[in-house]
Amino acid sequence: MSSPTRTSNRPQRGQGQWALGYREPLNPNERMKKDSDGLEVQQRIIDIYAKAGFDSIDPGDLRGRMRWMGLYTQRAQGIPGGKTAVLEPEELEDSYFMMRVRIDSGQLSSDALRVIGGISTEFGRDVADVTDRQNVQYHWIRIEDVPEIWRRLETVGLSSMEACGDVPRVMLGCPLAGILEDEVIDATDVIHATVDKYVGNPEFSNLPRKWKTSMSGCVDHCTEPEIDDVAFVGVVNEAGEAGYDLWVGGGLSTNPMFAQRVGVFVRPEEVTEVWAGVTSVFRDYGYRRQRTRARIKFLMADWGPEKFRQVLQDEYLQRQLPDGPAPAKAKHDQRDHVGVARQKDGLNAVGFALRTGRISGSLLTTIADLADEYGQGRVRTTTQQKLVILDVPDEKVEALVAALAEHDLLVRPSAFRRGTMACTGLEFCKLAIVETKQHAQDLYAELEKRLPEFDEPIGINVNGCPNSCARFQTADIGFKGSMVKDDSGEMVEGFQVHLGGHLGVDATFGRKFRGHKVTKAETADYCERVLRGYLQRREPGERFAAYVARAEEDWLL
Repeated sequence: MSSPTRTSNRPQRGQGQWALGYREPLNPNERMKKDSDGLEVQQRIIDIYAKAGFDSIDPGDLRGRMRWMGLYTQRAQGIPGGKTAVLEPEELEDSYFMMRVRIDSGQLSSDALRVIGGISTEFGRDVADVTDRQNVQYHWIRIEDVPEIWRRLETVGLSSMEACGDVPRVMLGCPLAGILEDEVIDATDVIHATVDKYVGNPEFSNLPRKWKTSMSGCVDHCTEPEIDDVAFVGVVNEAGEAGYDLWVGGGLSTNPMFAQRVGVFVRPEEVTEVWAGVTSVFRDYGYRRQRTRARIKFLMADWGPEKFRQVLQDEYLQRQLPDGPAPAKAKHDQRDHVGVARQKDGLNAVGFALRTGRISGSLLTTIADLADEYGQGRVRTTTQQKLVILDVPDEKVEALVAALAEHDLLVRPSAFRRGTMACTGLEFCKLAIVETKQHAQDLYAELEKRLPEFDEPIGINVNGCPNSCARFQTADIGFKGSMVKDDSGEMVEGFQVHLGGHLGVDATFGRKFRGHKVTKAETADYCERVLRGYLQRREPGERFAAYVARAEEDWLL
């Protein structure tokens, strides 16, 4: 892309923006990227580190550039959450890695899933996580095994390239793209075209921070475009032409913001170019001085959509984009594609819930076999830590449902099992303060016992720290990991509570109450108390988030 000719008003000085001449490194992360592009670490892993072992890894590569290849050191076992912010990185980390397999738009063949499962079994102690970004994440990976893992992934068209780091991360797409009759537009081709052209491209290998993209025509808005850095949302314009509405500036973490509509209509053949333009605006104008303000949501908040559109059109596209309509509201409240859905070809998509995304490599291999036996070998990951098997004939649906249930993979789960998500947590993540995966599983199992007749969709998101990998601010009940005093005055694992978050029409982040926290041991009691209050006081047809919005504070404590 050609260098831009600046026509915009000069933003505030001193934010480290390249377009304003601030090219000097302003923090350790920027210095690290200037010293060596993150993509260059791949060859050092192959030539040096995989042969000489963990102790040979340069610290700048170990804690920085290796993310460009989807690798993080995992947390050393046995370090409690209270030590997370106290110890140095080298004291927190183990000599093993978490690795993310990049699965753009969540599309997998059974052969690919079989390879993913086999890697987990052979190299990752048979542990894997299906993430809420449509990736599969491994644990216990040795640096010596990384080149062989990459080789196996490449045989089925997969990689860990730019699954982490200040780069374009996995591009989300509807897992049922091209499958359902009522979708606005099938974004599969535009995702693949954008990934093929720009992932691993040095043009965008040094962005100010992570860069999350979604492209979808799903009527349920299943990729959650409200909270992505850049999202292309399926719409139909006044002429009856299907294309995309452009949203920019969503993100959660400690300063959550919703994406804003730029107000333009993007035709399918323009998506890759417009994506590159938006990404270039972020690269050149993004705030690099302070790491905590380096996401595009801060730039968008300062500029607003009108100025963003002006800069995008004048400096990067060199043309005007037409105005466009807003998308229709989501058709369904639940966006996970769990259950049986009729495909437009008369077959069925069968979506099922895991145990908060946690699974084994052996079971992933079994799912690949089931996809071959009952379908046509096509599997999809969702943005809600779920999986979908496609192309199942009517006469095989119930047999597949039963076969999955034998492995505790539920097509018709309880509201609690279906709605509970959890991040990696203290078990493996160096940022976490509390354990999440097992606790979330214990929590939904306990709620199933206590409230067996609960009849409403309910999202319970369990997060191990403030960074919101499990999106606690947008859940009906969101738990943010924290150290909490128990009744005896001891500091124990616990959570700050966020209530009533939701996306879609009148999207809002969850309510929180000053000083209100619960210990891990109290979470089931707390959820039961609040949910029983909802059942008693709800109005006809009222969902939990709407109830929370009008509830008196003492109903929610």
